[in-house]
Amino acid sequence: MKKYLNIIGVIAAWLVIYGIFCVLVPRSFPTWQNLETLMRQVVIVGFGSIGMTYIMIAGGIDLSAGSLVALVTVVIALVLNKGFSPWVGVGAALLTGICCGLINGVLITRLKAGAFIVTLATMGAYRGLAKGLSKENTVNAPLTWISNLTDALRPSEHWRLMPNGAWLMVFCATIAAWVLRYTVFGRHVVAIGSNAQAARLSGIRVIRITTLVYIIGGLFIGIAGLMDFSRLTIGDPTAAVGLELDIIAAVVIGGGSLTGGEGNIFASLVGALIMETIRAGGTQMDLKDWVQNIVTGLIILIAVAFDRWRIARAANR
Repeated sequence: MKKYLNIIGVIAAWLVIYGIFCVLVPRSFPTWQNLETLMRQVVIVGFGSIGMTYIMIAGGIDLSAGSLVALVTVVIALVLNKGFSPWVGVGAALLTGICCGLINGVLITRLKAGAFIVTLATMGAYRGLAKGLSKENTVNAPLTWISNLTDALRPSEHWRLMPNGAWLMVFCATIAAWVLRYTVFGRHVVAIGSNAQAARLSGIRVIRITTLVYIIGGLFIGIAGLMDFSRLTIGDPTAAVGLELDIIAAVVIGGGSLTGGEGNIFASLVGALIMETIRAGGTQMDLKDWVQNIVTGLIILIAVAFDRWRIARAANR
């Protein structure tokens, strides 16, 4: 019941924010075209938030997400420029995400230096690798069906309601939520985030599960990179700067705890939608970027404060 109330509350918050912008920008915001645009733009943060939800439930964090997205866009562009099939490009994107997630997981579990420090280091490393592979330039690539993943729907396609990338996000979120809720692996992830020492004493293989969590996180962040390439149609080593903060904020807004043990995949997606709605509304109101950054920062602070209040309240019961 608590989880259902949480996601209902997040949806209600989005409806309130959406309604406010509908009143403030009545000509353009309450339109079907605007809703479709929101769904096209939310897929990048949305896919990243699926992976980050797993990581944060397990008590971790990943600051390298934005750099990994940029690296994936460069890898896809280079693969397509070599004349390979778009499917090979998709495979290269997923493999890049998995390998980088594996590196993060192994370094965190073996060095025991903490997820914050390790992913802060790999954030710079992955960004540097993206710049090295691209020779510090954007990499043009031939147009393929990959760009259709985030394309606007044609008039004859409005029956689909959302672009292919958004439907893929909903499908992946459903699978990820099912695994987290109904499998032994999912229960172990929650147990590790709640109390890693108790999980270890209970016989849970903490190192293996934690590494798998970062692999899963890397996989979904790799898909986010694929969506970013679909939107940009180029490999850009400077893309997605600060994206990791948007992803983490989406998870926190969705009820994910920074201390681990709590989170909800679908609530994280709604959190991502809230972030994008605020950004789109601010843009349509012609608010300057610095004002939008302040508003976004305040929302993150409120979400974190609520998370700390909720933890303190639970501890006092």
